[in-house]
Amino acid sequence: MPKYLFQASYTLEGVNGLLEVGGSNRAEVVEGLVNSVGGTLESFYYAFGEDDAYVIAELPSDAAAAALSLRVSAAGAATVKTTVLLEPATMDDAVKQSVSYTPPGS
Repeated sequence: MPKYLFQASYTLEGVNGLLEVGGSNRAEVVEGLVNSVGGTLESFYYAFGEDDAYVIAELPSDAAAAALSLRVSAAGAATVKTTVLLEPATMDDAVKQSVSYTPPGS
């Protein structure tokens, strides 16, 4: 299954919710969210900086990843950025592909 990185930034509403229930509760909620679409939570971390939480999950499809991102964003407690993660072997396959491309100005 493909892996995805979700970077979440809490809104004021999300921060207030986190203050009420704590970090472990939110990790359990995220695990349930991922499981609900047939995926597996690989990791969940809080962080300092631009993003408040980082989640890596294995999901059955891009559609499942989009569904999670949409559902979380629609709730209004966090904004989410989603990144598809690629295995090194996938990059090996990519560099072997023949691609026709002309750079701008050439």
